[in-house]
Amino acid sequence: MGETIFLGGADADGTGKPDAAQSLILKVANRHGLVAGATGTGKTVTLQVMAQAFSDAGVPVFAADVKGDLAGVAMPGTETHKAHGAFTSRAANIGMDALTYDPAPVIFWDLYGEKGHPIRTTIAEMGPVLLSRLMGLTAVQEGVLNVAFQYADDRCLTDPDFRILDLKDLRKLLAHLGEPGIREEVSRKYGNVAAASLSAVQRELLVLERAGAETFFGEPALELEDFMRTTRDGRGYVNVLDATKLINSPKLYSTFLLWLLSELFERLPEIGDPEKPRLVFFFDEAHLLFTDTPPALLQKIEQVVRLIRSKGVGVYFVTQNPRDIPESVLAQLGNRIQHALRAYTPMEQRAVKSAAASFRPNPAFKTESVITELGVGEALVSTLDAKGTPSIVQRTLIRPPASRLGPLSDAERADIQKASPVFGRYDKMFDRESAYEILTRKEEAAAKEAEKARIAAEKEKEAAARAKAAPKAPAKAPAKGRTTSTTTRSRRMTPSERATNTAATTVSREVTRYILRGLFGNMKKK
Repeated sequence: MGETIFLGGADADGTGKPDAAQSLILKVANRHGLVAGATGTGKTVTLQVMAQAFSDAGVPVFAADVKGDLAGVAMPGTETHKAHGAFTSRAANIGMDALTYDPAPVIFWDLYGEKGHPIRTTIAEMGPVLLSRLMGLTAVQEGVLNVAFQYADDRCLTDPDFRILDLKDLRKLLAHLGEPGIREEVSRKYGNVAAASLSAVQRELLVLERAGAETFFGEPALELEDFMRTTRDGRGYVNVLDATKLINSPKLYSTFLLWLLSELFERLPEIGDPEKPRLVFFFDEAHLLFTDTPPALLQKIEQVVRLIRSKGVGVYFVTQNPRDIPESVLAQLGNRIQHALRAYTPMEQRAVKSAAASFRPNPAFKTESVITELGVGEALVSTLDAKGTPSIVQRTLIRPPASRLGPLSDAERADIQKASPVFGRYDKMFDRESAYEILTRKEEAAAKEAEKARIAAEKEKEAAARAKAAPKAPAKAPAKGRTTSTTTRSRRMTPSERATNTAATTVSREVTRYILRGLFGNMKKK
């Protein structure tokens, strides 16, 4: 049957007492799964048990810690915990030899860099589709963003440093595309870029910055290999993303996890069905992924979930109700753990019926009734057998965790972070040359040229003004020895001389006025 991880004891004969082990076969663990149930029924503990079990089997794990208590997986449980007695009794009921407490190797991550190593990616790596979802853009605005990315890609062919790495790069690029000459040129080449749509994208970008996404976009960007580490003794690291603050920005939370999933899909090579997964990915609060998701993006999600198992990655969605997951995705989740659901309203009753219908029936009990009767720590479990066929659903008492239930203190978290294999690798952000610096230099150079032209024009105007205001040369004094009668006679003009002089003055005045009008007209146009 291959290597397995123990989930708990199943009531196989319907007597109410667990009498059969319920396990998950590692070879089919990459066929994805679902952990569902109402608040307070034990989903988080089940997630913690599974994460540590995968880790013990040498499988790295990624999980988001939405409430802050999953971090306890990094510390051993204790006999002083209030649930110790219940756990000891449960261990005996499901056939465990002894209840031992051990921690899992953990690496803490945090998009904001406050409770774990920072996680970053670049704008270029995020891409226009996911970025549009994150910003809530319309189809037209998404088209404008696609044009911006294509423009950057084409520029990068001739200028490799023209990259969109962070939000200031994208902001500068959008402003550059909004310049009249550039916008017309881009519209002719890539399609119409309306100024109104461009402005709308810039406003949404501002909203994104104010939501704190600026810390997420930049370098050093995350290396996926750091999510797939194992310890020297062969255990897989449990990568815990602190999402206690991130969950307040649901679009950023879900888009980040979707980006991470798509990066794994794009970068990892095909390996078929390995003996055990190379990574197990727990997607908590999974309903956020599918809320207000455009049909085109939903189709891509379905494709990633369907094909990523061949990369050796198992995806486990954690949510309150199976109906939170689209049917097309739900159909691909072979391993299912269903905690209790409530059925107070007609809608909730329909949800219970839908959840019950998704299991292979067990003749020993009525699944629809049992879902509402399950206690805390109990679940209906159906896993795939070695041939990939779902097993008959079993009422199962989930095994107790070996690690601590509850959050860590700040000091405990800091100590674990300092001992992390990636300590110091992502903590300091750097900013290399990219689109922002290139476009800024271009603007500065253009501004300098414009200033030079302005100064030259002012000097030319000043020179012209000085020439116009210069005094005329004084008239020559009469030559010595000439008689008064001669001087008097030279100042008099005959009628023909006066007519000739008047005509010359008129022509000179008209030519001067024409020249001045031409100069002012040219300056005004310029």
